[in-house]
Formats: sequence, C-alpha cells, structure tokens
Amino acid sequence: MPELPEVETVRRGLAPVMEGAAVERLEVRRPDLRWPFPERFAERMQGRKVLRLRRRAKYLLADLDGSETLIMHLGMSGSFRVLLGNEETSPGEFMYPRSTASVHDHVVFHLTPRASVTFNDPRRFGAMLMGDTAALGEHALFKGLGPEPLGEELTPGYLAAACAGRKTSLKAALLDQRIVAGLGNIYVSEALHLAHLSPKKAAGVLADRKGAPTDAARRLVPAIRKVIAAAIEAGGSSLRDHRKTDGDLGMFQHRFRVYDREGVKCPTRGCSGTVKAIVQNARTTHYCPVCQR
Repeated sequence: MPELPEVETVRRGLAPVMEGAAVERLEVRRPDLRWPFPERFAERMQGRKVLRLRRRAKYLLADLDGSETLIMHLGMSGSFRVLLGNEETSPGEFMYPRSTASVHDHVVFHLTPRASVTFNDPRRFGAMLMGDTAALGEHALFKGLGPEPLGEELTPGYLAAACAGRKTSLKAALLDQRIVAGLGNIYVSEALHLAHLSPKKAAGVLADRKGAPTDAARRLVPAIRKVIAAAIEAGGSSLRDHRKTDGDLGMFQHRFRVYDREGVKCPTRGCSGTVKAIVQNARTTHYCPVCQR
C-alpha cells in the first residue's frame, strides 16, 4: 500500500492539472471501490471547481467550491493517469508494469480546460468519498488522527506524552495513526534505524518517569522528518504497484537503509551488524540488532 511519501508525490503530480480546473463531466464506471461511491456522485461533481488539492495522512483531499471535499485513497493498487490534450503523461520503462486495461479505469475526471484524470485500481481497495470541508476533522476517517510527520506538532515532547507508560513496541506505536498520521511499515523501519532505536523496545522509552522526552524521543523526531522528507524528494518507493502520476518509478527504494535488506551489512558507519527481519504484529520489520538497541 502506498505510504505518505507516495501519496504526497501523487498530490504534487495532480495539483498542476486539477487545482483551478472545473469538472466538466465525471465518469463513474462501477458502483463502488472499497466502499460505495457517494450518492449521485457524477451529478454532484459536475461543474464543480477544484480549489485546492491537499493531503492528510495517506488521503488526497480535493477541496471543491460549494464547501465540499472529495476524499480519495489509493488503496493497494490505485493510480492516476493524466491526459493533457492528446498526450498522456506516462513516459518511462517500468519494472512493475502499471495496469492500462480499461476494465480497471473506474473513475474519469473530464476537466476544463481540456484534460482528463483517470483513476485505475485493479484490486479496488481505493476509495472516493465526499465530506463537508469545514467539518472534515470530525469525519470518521480523520477524527483522532495524530500530527503529520513533517508538521510542527510532532515534537519530542508530544511523542513522550503520547507514549508515556506504553508497553507496546516502538514499531507498533509509530504505526498507530492516532499517534502519528501517515507513517507506514517502510518508513517506520527506516526512521528507527536512523535513530538507532530497537523496534522491539517498549514505546514508553520515549518518556522518563516525569513524562519528559528522553534522548530516544529527541533522536526519533528528526529521524522521522529526515526519512519522510528524503522519500518525498525521491518520489516515494516503488514497491509492487506504486507509480508517480507521470508513470516514473519512485526512487527511494534505492536509498533504503534496512527495509528489504535482510542479510545485508548494516550501513551505519563502524557497525558490524547484519540487517535482520522479524515479524511484529503481522508486519515484517527490518532492523540491525547491533546498533539498534
């Protein structure tokens, strides 16, 4: 499933085409994806102007005139293709070919000025919903979400308060969207390695007995920020189905420190360890047992 950097990469690719454009017509070619489409979806979208395209956690949010927001999720295999005039922006050679079968083109935005944006999703775990823009924070998908990894609210003090006394593992705590929104398996593994923290440690290690942030919390926050920022800059990670909107592969997978590197020497300078893979909460964790303690 695409993680935050992949979703942000898609947002940046779609924004120049969608922001400021009007939906001349919306084609909806099936009744649902992961969930049913909004009632009268095509009718409600016709003529609407996209004021802004933003992201919250792993969701794309298209703010529309009329005070509604289109909520979009890529699911496991969802992707967008952009057609400008007669030219589709999907250059490049792909290690894992993206679906081009029209049977998987489930939603097509016909935009003014002349352009189209097609959502293709072979596995149909994606989603498109609508909500009131002003009340989006109270929507079931967003209520209770933690701060963004690159947001100002994510501080060592915040993490200490959120994790004080928790016996669950650091890995599980960071995957909890109520603590930090948008972090997924890949980037949690990467951030913990960069911060030299064991994914098996109890999350409570981030706070001392008085609830103040420990050195572990002070190392972890900049590590999270650095990993997420680098992944966004690189265009995300191309694992299985992820593609940027121009069709190119994200490149962050070539910078992985530990993820999917089982058996490889730890990249930490001076470390003699070898990357190990374990299973935590049904998810694979990659880490170095020598320098992550």
